[in-house]
Amino acid sequence: MRERRSLTALEDEYAQGNTKPLEDLMRAWKGIKELPPGEPTSFFRIGGYHGEPFRGAGWGVSQNIFWGGYCHHGNVLFPLWHRAYVYAIEEALRSVPGCEDVTIPFWDECSAESLNKGIPWSLTVEEFELDGETIPNPLRSYVLPAAIVDHISGDVPNYSKQAGYETVRYPFSGLVGSEAERAETKQHNEQWSPAEGVTELDRNIIEWLNEEIEIEGKQVTIGIHKAFTQCLDAPHYTLFSNTTSMEAWNDNGPQVIALENPHNKMHLAVGGFDVPGQPSRSLIRGANGDMGENDTAALDPIFYFHHCFIDRVFWLWQLRNQATDELSIFEGYPGTNSSDSQGATPGVAPNQWLSLDTPLDPFVWPLGDEERTVTGRDLFNIETQLEYTYGEGSLEDLPGPSPEQLASAAGEPKLHVSGIDRGGIRGSFLIVASAEIEGERKVIGSEAVLSRWHVGGCANCQTHLMAGASFPLHGLDLDRLPPDALKVEVRTRDGLLGDRPHGLSALEGEESSLFRVELRRGTANAGGARPVSST
Repeated sequence: MRERRSLTALEDEYAQGNTKPLEDLMRAWKGIKELPPGEPTSFFRIGGYHGEPFRGAGWGVSQNIFWGGYCHHGNVLFPLWHRAYVYAIEEALRSVPGCEDVTIPFWDECSAESLNKGIPWSLTVEEFELDGETIPNPLRSYVLPAAIVDHISGDVPNYSKQAGYETVRYPFSGLVGSEAERAETKQHNEQWSPAEGVTELDRNIIEWLNEEIEIEGKQVTIGIHKAFTQCLDAPHYTLFSNTTSMEAWNDNGPQVIALENPHNKMHLAVGGFDVPGQPSRSLIRGANGDMGENDTAALDPIFYFHHCFIDRVFWLWQLRNQATDELSIFEGYPGTNSSDSQGATPGVAPNQWLSLDTPLDPFVWPLGDEERTVTGRDLFNIETQLEYTYGEGSLEDLPGPSPEQLASAAGEPKLHVSGIDRGGIRGSFLIVASAEIEGERKVIGSEAVLSRWHVGGCANCQTHLMAGASFPLHGLDLDRLPPDALKVEVRTRDGLLGDRPHGLSALEGEESSLFRVELRRGTANAGGARPVSST
């Protein structure tokens, strides 16, 4: 059985003289990145499954029916599709001669090393010595061997990248669709040397992971690390698996966190968003790193180390809930339809109920006596069905919530946000809640929405474009808060929603028409809901 270890463990062995595991990993990545784009195991081919270049029915004559790319987000197949995806890249790495024993390591995002230092060095250094030669680090970025073109009509400019473009991360911008954007991006990126950029990236990751606030003398953690620990407490796979089901449950139930919640936040942290509540160091209008948009996220190698950790957290949840051999889905629940959140993917028709038997295109594997498209049922048990397991890392043996904690969560008031129209927003964005506490405005929570650059180009998505969030108030004394103390804002690549309408009808009119914010007291919305301020 293969063992996926933490990337830091490989780095530690490398420093102690056992260089082979990390060198083989570098050799394998170098190998798949150098293959011609059309090769089945090339990085360009596999990286394109997730978003651009919109392989299959995700572009061309039917581009307005399907979500761009095969990936599942915002529905119950999110953990399972990405489990198959990480397995596919691992198989490609193992196909490189001399690399047959390579496994994809996980970036242990909740380890003490990450909490204090940020991203493992092997993902960010510019160069690596391999076979007596100094080469560009294969894990740091990817230079596109061919152009990728968003074929969405009417999007000016199209979200396209030319051949020779190199992927970027925070604080750099990768917006290069027009001549004006290329000039602005060049000027923006020249503020930092590559080494300074890594320092800024690590700082941002540390702040996102450890984000906390002080309320009435108590420190309350609300960062990515906390969200990962909370998602392991989700009581059912449907709620654990995706943000659409999570948001539906949080409308009136005790607060739960889905795995997709910290997943999305880490994408945006690497891909160009400052942690809410901190001064902005990176954003120009439209500035973004590739991990921050669904279209190009999987073309950055760090995507797979991130998603290997996501898969490991999925496995930890399965172990905790005795769900290693069987999962179940709430039938008919939000997040169980192909039109939920993002729209249908190639191979899945619009407005179809999703199940554990839904084909997970484009993954066709030899299974038993036949070769067929993988389903969720083929992916339940990573050890008996896929023959890999995970090495030591963070989040193991965490205690579940006590009855007292569950009772407290059930009665806690929440700030509920609904009706945010993704159709008029370019790319990913943040929903940020804040409160005026002792005369100072403080962020009390955020929800990251990982999206594609031009959702408006997907006709099926147009009826499923609403985004929302639910924020616990962390024990705030509501009776002591001044009027309009609670506020919500939507931070997009182009500034605050409503700050600049972009000429789209969805963003025109009064601020109050952009989205709805309510204060809900308890799980059953006891006492009714009263509107609060929104910006």
